[in-house]
Amino acid sequence: MTSTPGTQVNDDVLAQLYLEARTFSHWLPRPVEASLLGKLYELVKCAPTSANCQPGRFWFVASAEGKARLKPALAPGNLDKTMAAPVTVIVGYDTRFHELLPRTFPHVDARSWFEGNDELIEQTARRNSSLQGGYLIVAARALGLDCGPMSGFDGALLDQAFFPDGRYRSNFLCNLGYGDRTSLHARSPRLAFDEACRVV
Repeated sequence: MTSTPGTQVNDDVLAQLYLEARTFSHWLPRPVEASLLGKLYELVKCAPTSANCQPGRFWFVASAEGKARLKPALAPGNLDKTMAAPVTVIVGYDTRFHELLPRTFPHVDARSWFEGNDELIEQTARRNSSLQGGYLIVAARALGLDCGPMSGFDGALLDQAFFPDGRYRSNFLCNLGYGDRTSLHARSPRLAFDEACRVV
């Protein structure tokens, strides 16, 4: 099946991805299969990043040992929901992503744009890994998973526990699983178009 350019998805898809999707803090006792995580990344990797730089790195923390390593870095308000989530994704980024550009963006010497420019490397990696984390949330919802993205952690502690060599750095966390809808409260207000947007 191929998509037709310019064709909108139906209302059911929009509801699943956005209109009825929620941020979850309580989870059903249902595991997330490893094969589904693989399928999730196969979707995420297709989405655009600048110069196809793909700096995002995704650590799927699902084991008791992994959760124990994660626990000391969590803010108190994020502790219970993260320990209960079937999977917690550390959305991070590679500070040496530019070394892979000869393979991922081979038609120009894009690596030379970044070499020796730590500020540009950091800015590009953080911006694009944030994009990729957003793609992960939408892709997870498309696969029937619920999400609980969050800040509220000590990045230095987390990086020490999971990325001790310093190459990778954490950006944000996202719990994944099957959310308990009985625990949801009313959706918080969103800004109106005229408050958040301008057409110029």
